[in-house]
Amino acid sequence: MTDQGHKDIAMRGRWAVAAMFFVNGFITGSWAPQIPTLLVRLEISKFTLGLLILLFGAGAVVAMSWCGHFIARYGSGVTLKRISVGTSFGLLLVAMAPDVTLAAVAMVIFGGLIGAMDVAMNTNAVVVERRLGRAIMSSSHGFWSLGGFVGGGLGGMGIQTFGHLAHAVIITIVALAGVSLAMRHVVTENRPATAQERPRFTLPRNPLIYLIGVMALFSMTPEGAVLDWAAIYLQQELGADLATASLAFAAFSGVMACMRFAGDSVRNRFGAVTTLRACALLACAGMLGAGLSPLPWMAIACFALCGVGIANMVPIAFSAAGNQQGIPSGIGMSVVTTMGYCGILVAPSAIGFIAEHIGFGPVFIGLSGLLFIVFLMSGLAHRADYTADHPGE
Repeated sequence: MTDQGHKDIAMRGRWAVAAMFFVNGFITGSWAPQIPTLLVRLEISKFTLGLLILLFGAGAVVAMSWCGHFIARYGSGVTLKRISVGTSFGLLLVAMAPDVTLAAVAMVIFGGLIGAMDVAMNTNAVVVERRLGRAIMSSSHGFWSLGGFVGGGLGGMGIQTFGHLAHAVIITIVALAGVSLAMRHVVTENRPATAQERPRFTLPRNPLIYLIGVMALFSMTPEGAVLDWAAIYLQQELGADLATASLAFAAFSGVMACMRFAGDSVRNRFGAVTTLRACALLACAGMLGAGLSPLPWMAIACFALCGVGIANMVPIAFSAAGNQQGIPSGIGMSVVTTMGYCGILVAPSAIGFIAEHIGFGPVFIGLSGLLFIVFLMSGLAHRADYTADHPGE
């Protein structure tokens, strides 16, 4: 096949994986407005709801840790195609659960499907980056943010108009349609592993992959803190009203989505290490400023600045994870995504406990230190830069 033919296939694969990111974000965003209905429908306490949400996170983390080995065996393209179909039904499973017990099972499955698809689509994005010889990871995550915005924005209206179950059915149909359109163009690796090459379930011995995982963890922990605690910080410690307090995460996530679409161009021009260093410093300054801000509007502006930096830190870490020599892309991605997502799924609980004793201001100041550590470790992301390759070469 000619170079132009390879390039055309890679470009179609680029938009196919972008569609998969959008679908994953769309389903996840659609879950958010379903949460209050689950509380009322099952007549459970907020504590029980919290346990159900924790089961979602547990399912995601377990699936992430295993998915890399399926990718090493079957390839990211095949794994993504299969998992994405199942993921389309995840929200519907939860919406159909008639009691707490079945809801708990559904939440574990839903979280596992979302988590496994996350690893598969990030690994496939690395494959496409290699084929194109340029970065697409940041904009792929931008499509995830866009999907979450659409799903979350329309979800409340859909539930109010059609009911929670009809809303879940509509989400399933839309997700399946998106997956079906993208599936035929998903890039697959040149050849799957043979039976002799198929790896057993073992953790990588290269310590570098765990250091990159630490970078992802330290990048995503502040993101989880802003998601769960920024509004409460503005209300309880800075005296903001609810409408103003809600702007903190809105500013953070909105700026983050925009910067992710711009991030690939910046990274292609300046390189992954330089981009990561600049992003980490911006994020560190923003988080530090938010913790020191005496006024709500200053804190909101600082959270937005933090979003500018964090937006492209995780995509760069994921690209570095998928390009480590001697480690299959799927396994490297599995380790780093599992460690990174603990920052969103697990760390916020500890942050809430600490803040109860010392306040959120000092916590956000402390989190800026994690972002500065990422700045110091930025040189480890050099494997995120590469030249193009083609299947068969």
